[in-house]
Amino acid sequence: MRRIYFPAILIFITGIAYAQQTAVDSSKSVVIGEVKVEGNHRTHTGIILREMAVKSGDTLNIRSLPEKLEIDRRKIVNTNLFVTVDLFPTINEDSVRTDIRVVVKERWYFIALPVFQLADRNFNEWWYERKRDLRRTTYGVYLSYGNVTGRADKLRFLAEFGFIPKFEIAYSMPYIDKAKKTGVTVGTSYSINKSTAFRTWRDKLDYLSSEDINRRRSVTYVTLTRRNKYYTFHSADLRYSYASISDTIAYLNPNYLLNSRTAQRFFQLTYTFSYDKRDNVQYALLGESIGLQLSKIGLLPADDINQIYFYGSYRKYLSLGKNWYFNTGVRARLSLPKKQPYLQTVGLGYRNDLVRGYELYVVDGQDYGLIKNELKYRLFSFRKHFSFIPVKQFNTIPMAAYINTFADAGYVKNSYPEFSNTQLGNSLLYGAGAGLDVVTFYNILARFNLTFNAKGEQRFFFNVSREF
Repeated sequence: MRRIYFPAILIFITGIAYAQQTAVDSSKSVVIGEVKVEGNHRTHTGIILREMAVKSGDTLNIRSLPEKLEIDRRKIVNTNLFVTVDLFPTINEDSVRTDIRVVVKERWYFIALPVFQLADRNFNEWWYERKRDLRRTTYGVYLSYGNVTGRADKLRFLAEFGFIPKFEIAYSMPYIDKAKKTGVTVGTSYSINKSTAFRTWRDKLDYLSSEDINRRRSVTYVTLTRRNKYYTFHSADLRYSYASISDTIAYLNPNYLLNSRTAQRFFQLTYTFSYDKRDNVQYALLGESIGLQLSKIGLLPADDINQIYFYGSYRKYLSLGKNWYFNTGVRARLSLPKKQPYLQTVGLGYRNDLVRGYELYVVDGQDYGLIKNELKYRLFSFRKHFSFIPVKQFNTIPMAAYINTFADAGYVKNSYPEFSNTQLGNSLLYGAGAGLDVVTFYNILARFNLTFNAKGEQRFFFNVSREF
């Protein structure tokens, strides 16, 4: 990650321009001249300038300028449109104003990848619980065409076959108005399952395997977004969902869709507020983030479900100096009514909502709270340019590695423990461990962790995540 700095010649010329001075006066101001953007062959200049608080004509304290430019650089990085971003201040020819050069290197926007991944919740469940069964994999193709019109829009297509066939297409346009504040996303997905997790029993997923299709799901949605300020986001998501299951699943778990139903249809409206002031959304070291979500599942009298939930999260990232960093955060989810379909019952164990050390468990419940803490040390961070690679979007590779230690605690409230015979619900969960994080380009993050939990278990866990 490059830092913003004034070249020596800038200070020298400034000294000449203000005779009688041999050093930069900390109280002196600079007037911002032209803000020039270079390297954006596809991206519209306005998309980049929209992220910058420093504008042409601003008068700023000379000592505060590098910090302000670094903040703007991070915001441009977080658009996920560029491999590298650098901002350079240069004295204008009139020796009065300071111009800003914004130099970017665009990503390779069209991504066509073969898909070969595990159908389980994570690599660790597949490795330890499913005995590394290669039949539990999906394969296909993932297509992502980013920055289609140069306005940070994206078209995605996914076709997966194998263990869980799935098809999805979505298009997002973050800015549809001149003010660049309002955006829209539309999409639809369809999936089928022959092998289906029909219940959670003793905090593990129970699967029904069959040669017949046991579940079908389809979702169609439209999402409106609003970004009034740099770090504040609002969204309203309206979707229609349909699910059907086999008679066998309804028999084995009458609560899967409640009351032994074999079909479920409903509209859902979700409002989300987020405040994201992290230095890097891929792997944050500084800043903070806040997320609030309120969702109503079932909007019409004819809908097969009537449920509401609230989700909130907060996380703070701090530098302790000398390459040491710390972050802490809390999350919580509350839902009503307490008797819910298994398909909509959400506890800890999915995605990143888990107590580390319990990666092999799913703790179902209607409400939960979670706190996560990390202390990490940066081993190295660099950006290497390989001139022999002809494709410029791939010839600059950033790489960083961090040793980390962590400690998490969580609690899941399960109002119907008899439905899952839970041993971990309604009790305090805590886990700790240490590991290594490796961060590289195109948002690829690899984690290697050794964890311990309150059950006295210790295991090695590995995970790779990415965001294209």
